[in-house]
Amino acid sequence: MSRFLTPAPPRVLAHRGLALGAPENSMMAFIAAVDAGATFLETDVHATADGVAVLAHDPALDRVAGRDLVIEQMLWKDLSAVDLGQGETVPGLREALLALPDAKWNIDLKSDAAVVPAVRAVVEAKAADRVLLTSFSERRRKQAQELLPAVATSASQAIVVRALAAQRLGLHGRLRRILEPVVALQVPRRHKGIEIVTERSVAAFQRAGVEVHVWTINEPAEMQELLDIGVDGLVTDRCDLALPLLPSAR
Repeated sequence: MSRFLTPAPPRVLAHRGLALGAPENSMMAFIAAVDAGATFLETDVHATADGVAVLAHDPALDRVAGRDLVIEQMLWKDLSAVDLGQGETVPGLREALLALPDAKWNIDLKSDAAVVPAVRAVVEAKAADRVLLTSFSERRRKQAQELLPAVATSASQAIVVRALAAQRLGLHGRLRRILEPVVALQVPRRHKGIEIVTERSVAAFQRAGVEVHVWTINEPAEMQELLDIGVDGLVTDRCDLALPLLPSAR
């Protein structure tokens, strides 16, 4: 059984680590988040040409390293030599899981090619009970869950859309069935001007059996407002600002 959603919420998920003085999705950023008190780390996974799962949000390195390099076209030995700044390189997922064995990891599968390597890394690190796998793609989410049935997953875009419709129509039984495969709904507060996260919707989703995590919230006033309406998780670039707001920190 997964222990990802322990202890009880609310919880803070450090989005790409704590990248104030470190490159995002680098070991320096994740260690900084843990040093700030974070126990939940959010990251993204792509795969190299030779099937190594690596921590990176974008498919290429132009934004983070200023180099026109596509991860899926690179061998791991070459990718791992690219400097992201501060002496940091792109981490391998397996190595990151092993390096921070007490952290729980929220892992976004960014490409079809990343699914199998990510699952393999989780298995090799013996970390299936402390990760949550997610993707905008329902195909990727289902594939990951089929390969690793005990792993926790959160709602894909398709599940989110169906869940929102059922919630707004008051179809509570249908909402529970839609959300049955997942343990969390991870959503922005609003989309195209439409409020997704309200006190009413949060309560409905929680009654349907899932946690509600909201991304990406970086202002303390908004963090507190969302905690006050009962959200279970804040996905944030500023875990250092969010952690002191949790009831457990008071």
